[in-house]
Amino acid sequence: MREIWPGDSYPLGATYDGAGTNFALFSEVAERVELCLFDDDGNEERVTLSEVDGFVWHCYLPGVGPGQRYGYRVHGPYSPGDGLRCNPNKLLLDPYAKAVEGSVQWDQAVYGYRFGEPDSRDDSDSAPYVPRSVVVNPFFGWGHDRPPATPYHDTVIYEAHVRGLTISHPKIPERIRGTYAALGHPEIIDHLTSLGVTAIELMPVHQFVTDHMLEKRGLSNYWGYNTIGFFAPHNAYSSSGQRGGQVLEFKAMVKALHEAGIEVILDVVYNHTAEGNHLGPTLSMRGIDNANYYRLVEDDRRYYMDTTGTGNSLLMRSPHALQLIMDSLRYWVRDMHVDGFRFDLAASLARELHEVDRLSAFFDLVQQDPVLSQVKLIAEPWDVGPGGYQVGNFPARWTEWNGRYRDTIRDLWRGEPAALPEFASRLTGSSDLYQDDSRRPAASINFVTCHDGFTLQDLVSYNDKHNEANGEDNRDGADDNRSWNCGVEGPATGPVAQLRERQKRNFLATLFLSQGVPMLSHGDEIGRTQQGNNNSYCQDNEISWVDWGTILEAGARNSTTGDDAGTREKRQLLDFTRRLARLRRDHPVFRRRRFFYGRPVRGSHDQLSDIAWLTPSGTEMTDADWTNGYAKALAVFLNGDAITEPDRRGRRISDDSFLLLFNAHHEVIKFTIPDDYGELWATELDTAMPVLSESRVCRAGEAVPVSGRSVRVLRRV
Repeated sequence: MREIWPGDSYPLGATYDGAGTNFALFSEVAERVELCLFDDDGNEERVTLSEVDGFVWHCYLPGVGPGQRYGYRVHGPYSPGDGLRCNPNKLLLDPYAKAVEGSVQWDQAVYGYRFGEPDSRDDSDSAPYVPRSVVVNPFFGWGHDRPPATPYHDTVIYEAHVRGLTISHPKIPERIRGTYAALGHPEIIDHLTSLGVTAIELMPVHQFVTDHMLEKRGLSNYWGYNTIGFFAPHNAYSSSGQRGGQVLEFKAMVKALHEAGIEVILDVVYNHTAEGNHLGPTLSMRGIDNANYYRLVEDDRRYYMDTTGTGNSLLMRSPHALQLIMDSLRYWVRDMHVDGFRFDLAASLARELHEVDRLSAFFDLVQQDPVLSQVKLIAEPWDVGPGGYQVGNFPARWTEWNGRYRDTIRDLWRGEPAALPEFASRLTGSSDLYQDDSRRPAASINFVTCHDGFTLQDLVSYNDKHNEANGEDNRDGADDNRSWNCGVEGPATGPVAQLRERQKRNFLATLFLSQGVPMLSHGDEIGRTQQGNNNSYCQDNEISWVDWGTILEAGARNSTTGDDAGTREKRQLLDFTRRLARLRRDHPVFRRRRFFYGRPVRGSHDQLSDIAWLTPSGTEMTDADWTNGYAKALAVFLNGDAITEPDRRGRRISDDSFLLLFNAHHEVIKFTIPDDYGELWATELDTAMPVLSESRVCRAGEAVPVSGRSVRVLRRV
């Protein structure tokens, strides 16, 4: 006879204390709750939770420890029209489960209704077809692990997929490729540090589900934006064969990255879950307390409000949904030692009713939280609901993926007219979006590409999306890519290929020279392609994976001699990206903490403005120059002597001064070095030259040729 103690109603979830485990589950609608324990043979033991405090059902089981598989069966009303979907025949994941074993096996039994009869109730047992929650050991030898706490203005973000980045890396042991262990391997860490990366932003690692329709098409939810467990690291990314081993492996990965000075940021999906719309499966919260976790249509509560395009939205007005999210966030910071979060479709989190409210309960809770207010908080500032595009409208302390930066930089380099005024704002940190509410340039997370859309290689190789492999007749994915194929759709050689390489260098140079926080998409630095697929969410294969082979072989030889053209170009692009990272790291003028004033700064030695905008002839830009819709070239003077903010030790910063010469026109333009900003200038970077052989010195008054579609960076000497 199993010994059962009353236990405690807090904390929620399964909490092991070294002698036993406390189980606690919230459900306001439940009439009875059964805790189901499973042994190695799949046999089920049911324990009725007789204790309930404040709608939290709980017990303590002595002797139950790490590795124990469990789930819940919730007895209560089933009335879909009233938003009630309890069904004890459905085994439910604990919303607070720290680990999950197994995956969903799609069968009629995982649905609460009979197919074709959405208001009916299906009483078949789902236990054989659904994953199990797992009790984990919270103890881990963190040693002297400390968060790197890199200031935003010094941050370089690398967006990566755990599996896609590592699965084909030949220098990583095969048994750990595609896992957390691979991400913490020295080969990956060395690559990241060589790029100046200070933070890796991981695409979803919360436990997620591949939905039924994708699986029927032989595809998978590769990206992972379909969460079912907000506390559990996704089990398929673990090389460990032990139950709960993914937790220890994830922690070891974080520890290794921290030792290299790299922060870990998680892309999190708190706006919806994998249970989908009213025709979706019953896996967890739907069967526990549907109306307390999900936004339901008021006049017909069988249906779900959907501002995410995924079938449902979490009810941000519910204190229980808010508690779940806040508890999850704090767990990942305190127990898993992550350093920040990027919130998918963050506008959905701000919705109290229909409007996007920047002072919603969720943001108030985060703002006052002593743990979460101190980590990096990044918003994807849009969703698919009314008024969902909210770039520039998030609260202080938040940063944002700047979609307007992406669009503007793409427009400039593909030759769109009238792009210069917008380009000037994006290059200098988007003060028009962030300055009015006291935020700084670092509020702008600048990116040209990300997981969603074309890779950098494809951005310069395709005018149109090519998503046929997704099985949706090329209807999925964005149609507005703002891309340019340089004259040929798809793979090319000769002058077209050379122009594409220059365009990639232009995009990367602009990204690293812009004020704000640069974000690289994994593999862009070595020319990763998805063959024109701009929506690879379901492609867990070579379409999405980073191809490391030839680039690593070239690196091992430490020479491009004898490489084929493609490999040589990849190696040159990688070296160029590393040079950009060093340039940004070595010169604080490219990572200012405050916006430019546009005037001389008190205390500067030369009394020049901190920034100046110049025409190719060397004169200051006039209103007429800015409004000339056909102008595609300008020079920017950055005064390194006019950085007013002190460093972290209170010392005043000064730096070299630079002239940035941008030529988005297709022909060579000669830029005259102005007389008033310095006598001698050395070329630091030229995107027209993949390898800069020597730094030629130019003099004031000299006409410097800048190749068509290129950037040249001059440093005052």
